[in-house]
Amino acid sequence: MAGLKTWFKQKWVDIGSKKKGGGHKPCGRKSASGSKRKYPKCVPAAKAARMTDSQKRSAVARKRAAGNPGGKPTNVKTFAKRTKAMGGGFMAKRERMGII
Repeated sequence: MAGLKTWFKQKWVDIGSKKKGGGHKPCGRKSASGSKRKYPKCVPAAKAARMTDSQKRSAVARKRAAGNPGGKPTNVKTFAKRTKAMGGGFMAKRERMGII
């Protein structure tokens, strides 16, 4: 149960909305219909501090693109998986060039 206690104690922030002085607004919103804010992408504040701006933009974009089917919130991974280079990457290039 220690993991769940830690999870509840963490300060969760919405990386999709920045505050004027720096940092992020607290996670959540009042209601989906009455709110001007878009889908919140919530992460612990410590993780948000370690993320780059491009990682934050990517996570928020994927969350908003997933939508909200059936009125239920959709979870997306905070960090996207890296895709393999087309053509097999470095070794395939060497083979095509006749080096190997």
